[in-house]
Amino acid sequence: MSRHKLVDKGCTYTEIDKQLVKEGKIKTEPMNQLFEVFNANRTKNREVTQYVPLEVEINRHKEQINTAVIDLNSTDVFIEYN
Repeated sequence: MSRHKLVDKGCTYTEIDKQLVKEGKIKTEPMNQLFEVFNANRTKNREVTQYVPLEVEINRHKEQINTAVIDLNSTDVFIEYN
């Protein structure tokens, strides 16, 4: 199975694939506020109910980000980029 990570300047949130979370037995947390997710073609995907808190380190900068758990099909992670 070929899996991918995608950096997307159009993403409004960083997301992780629910299958990856399940297979990796990654601990999730419930969302405090639910929100809907729409695909690039503007069709509705589903509501996000869980997230994974991740610590990301780039060079020597560390930051905690919350990644929404959602079905991303053949991609492991969509990374929001500003």
